[in-house]
Amino acid sequence: MRALVQRVSRARVSVEAKSAGEIGKGLVILLGVKHGDSDADARWLADKCANLRVFEDDAGKMNRSVVETGGSVLVVSQFTLYGDCRHGRRPGFTEAAPPEEANRLYEIFVQALKAEGLNVRTGVFKAVMEVEIHNDGPVTLMVESA
Repeated sequence: MRALVQRVSRARVSVEAKSAGEIGKGLVILLGVKHGDSDADARWLADKCANLRVFEDDAGKMNRSVVETGGSVLVVSQFTLYGDCRHGRRPGFTEAAPPEEANRLYEIFVQALKAEGLNVRTGVFKAVMEVEIHNDGPVTLMVESA
């Protein structure tokens, strides 16, 4: 699994011009699932993202997690994170998990974040979405399960 994690001041995802999820200060996580990913990968990655120390403490150092700051998380499914652009001009998506499996692991990931006590909002799986991200910092990290 792959998570593109962005620290944000606010973010929103819309489907057909209607808001599907919106957060204030927190994290936007664009989540990609590949063939062979497991329930354990989803739980591990959720724990890693929830506890990443990317928010500043009183000394101005990135030393606090979204859990510690009471921030929110917006999770958006993004199979294109497994796009292979090495050959030709059009990305190939053969590494991405099939939709049914990707959705199942996406839901496990979301539930694991909620179990951390986080306020979690989501996009709509397989929908065409418009994502508005106000990156704070900017801070953007790619986090992958083993």
